[in-house]
Amino acid sequence: MAVVTSTTTGPTTPGPTSAPVPPPAPVTAPRPASSPPRVQRLRTVPGRIRAGAGAAVLAVGLLFALMGVALGHAGDGLRAIGHTAGPQVVATADLYFALSDMDAQVATVLLTGEGGGPGRQAALNRYDQRRAQADSAVLQAADLAGGDPTGQMTVRAVLDGLGRYERLASRALLLDEQSRHAAGPPSQAALDVYRQATDLMRLDLLPKAYNLTLDSGTVVRHAYADESAAVLAGRFWVALGGALALAVLVALQAFLARRFRRTINPALLAATVVVGVLTIAGVLVLQRVSDDMRTAKEDGFDSVLVLSRARAIGNSLHGDESRYLLDPQRADTYEQVYLDKSQSVLYVPGGNLDKYYAAVDNSVAAFPGKADFLGFYGSEAGRITLPGQREALARVLTLYQKFQHGDRQMRQFATTGRSGDAVRQATGASFRAYDDALVELTKLHRLAFDDAVAEGDRALGGWNLLLSGAALAAALLILVGVRPRLAEYR
Repeated sequence: MAVVTSTTTGPTTPGPTSAPVPPPAPVTAPRPASSPPRVQRLRTVPGRIRAGAGAAVLAVGLLFALMGVALGHAGDGLRAIGHTAGPQVVATADLYFALSDMDAQVATVLLTGEGGGPGRQAALNRYDQRRAQADSAVLQAADLAGGDPTGQMTVRAVLDGLGRYERLASRALLLDEQSRHAAGPPSQAALDVYRQATDLMRLDLLPKAYNLTLDSGTVVRHAYADESAAVLAGRFWVALGGALALAVLVALQAFLARRFRRTINPALLAATVVVGVLTIAGVLVLQRVSDDMRTAKEDGFDSVLVLSRARAIGNSLHGDESRYLLDPQRADTYEQVYLDKSQSVLYVPGGNLDKYYAAVDNSVAAFPGKADFLGFYGSEAGRITLPGQREALARVLTLYQKFQHGDRQMRQFATTGRSGDAVRQATGASFRAYDDALVELTKLHRLAFDDAVAEGDRALGGWNLLLSGAALAAALLILVGVRPRLAEYR
């Protein structure tokens, strides 16, 4: 029997139902990234006008900054050479002269003796003047030394040595006055004290004073080299900055003319003229100041310093003549020292004084056609640039030759026992005539120095206001020039 199985379908319990799925969104192409707002603005005409005007104003500002820096270097260079370090260096050179003349005057007083009369008193007065000059020069050297420890130490050493010298010189003069001797060597007591004084001066004070002058001259040379190079570099950058500003202004002018169908923009044209004139004037004034600095340094300062040294050493030569007669025991030493100093003033080949005298005669006779000598006067003869300089130097050399003739005659008197004639020759007028001619030559260079510094100061005068006013005017003209074009888009 077959079994039939039936399936009964009953009610079912409904299960959980899922949320209806939304239809898929339509696929669209990705949106291109939007341009930054600044780029959008630059793509518009007003944006380009503003950008061009801004670039032009920045170019004018750059030109203003470059010219300000260059003019600042020019002012610093003129100030250092003409108003601060330069005059102080000349003062330190005067220190050497004042010290050497102090010792020369003491020797003259001791040599003239009781019968010196007005000449003795004049030497004492001159000694007091040189002592005051030396004190002032030392103070100026201290200012110039500034923060240099070595320079300050040298200045202090000069001050200390000067005090010791003055005490020794005063004692020697007092002992000489008490001995009341005739013209010629003083008493042994006075001579012993003077030897200490002159050794201190020649071996300690004068070398230190000379080193101060050399160190001070280095300050001016460095200042000149640095500032002169900066001025010349500034001239180049000012020209380049001006060319850039002009190029930007011309480009802006061309854009406005092409876009707005206008031939010219008067305000921009005026700004271009202002920038062009400012650039040319700036380049010219920087060149002028550079030339004035060079003239002040090379034709003025360098020659004044060289001639100041020549005068100081020449004055020491005159003192060596007195010392030669004053101290017979050291006569050979003073004679050799005299020759060495003479060679530094005017160098010509000569192993002794007789050969030197002859060589000086030949060299002076050949000048100015031929300057076959070295030394300080050789340096001066090698750079004759000023009107009247050649004639003034020729006069100095001629009187220097006569001074050497007088020295030769003085030594001849001394070796033949004519001590009175030797003293009169040593204290005669030949050296004063030579010294006066040297002072006149130095004044020629001082005048050139002062004129160059004054011309440089005049060239820079008013540029602070002029530069600021011109830059501001150019910037305003640029803004005034683009404002009407921007107003057309409002």
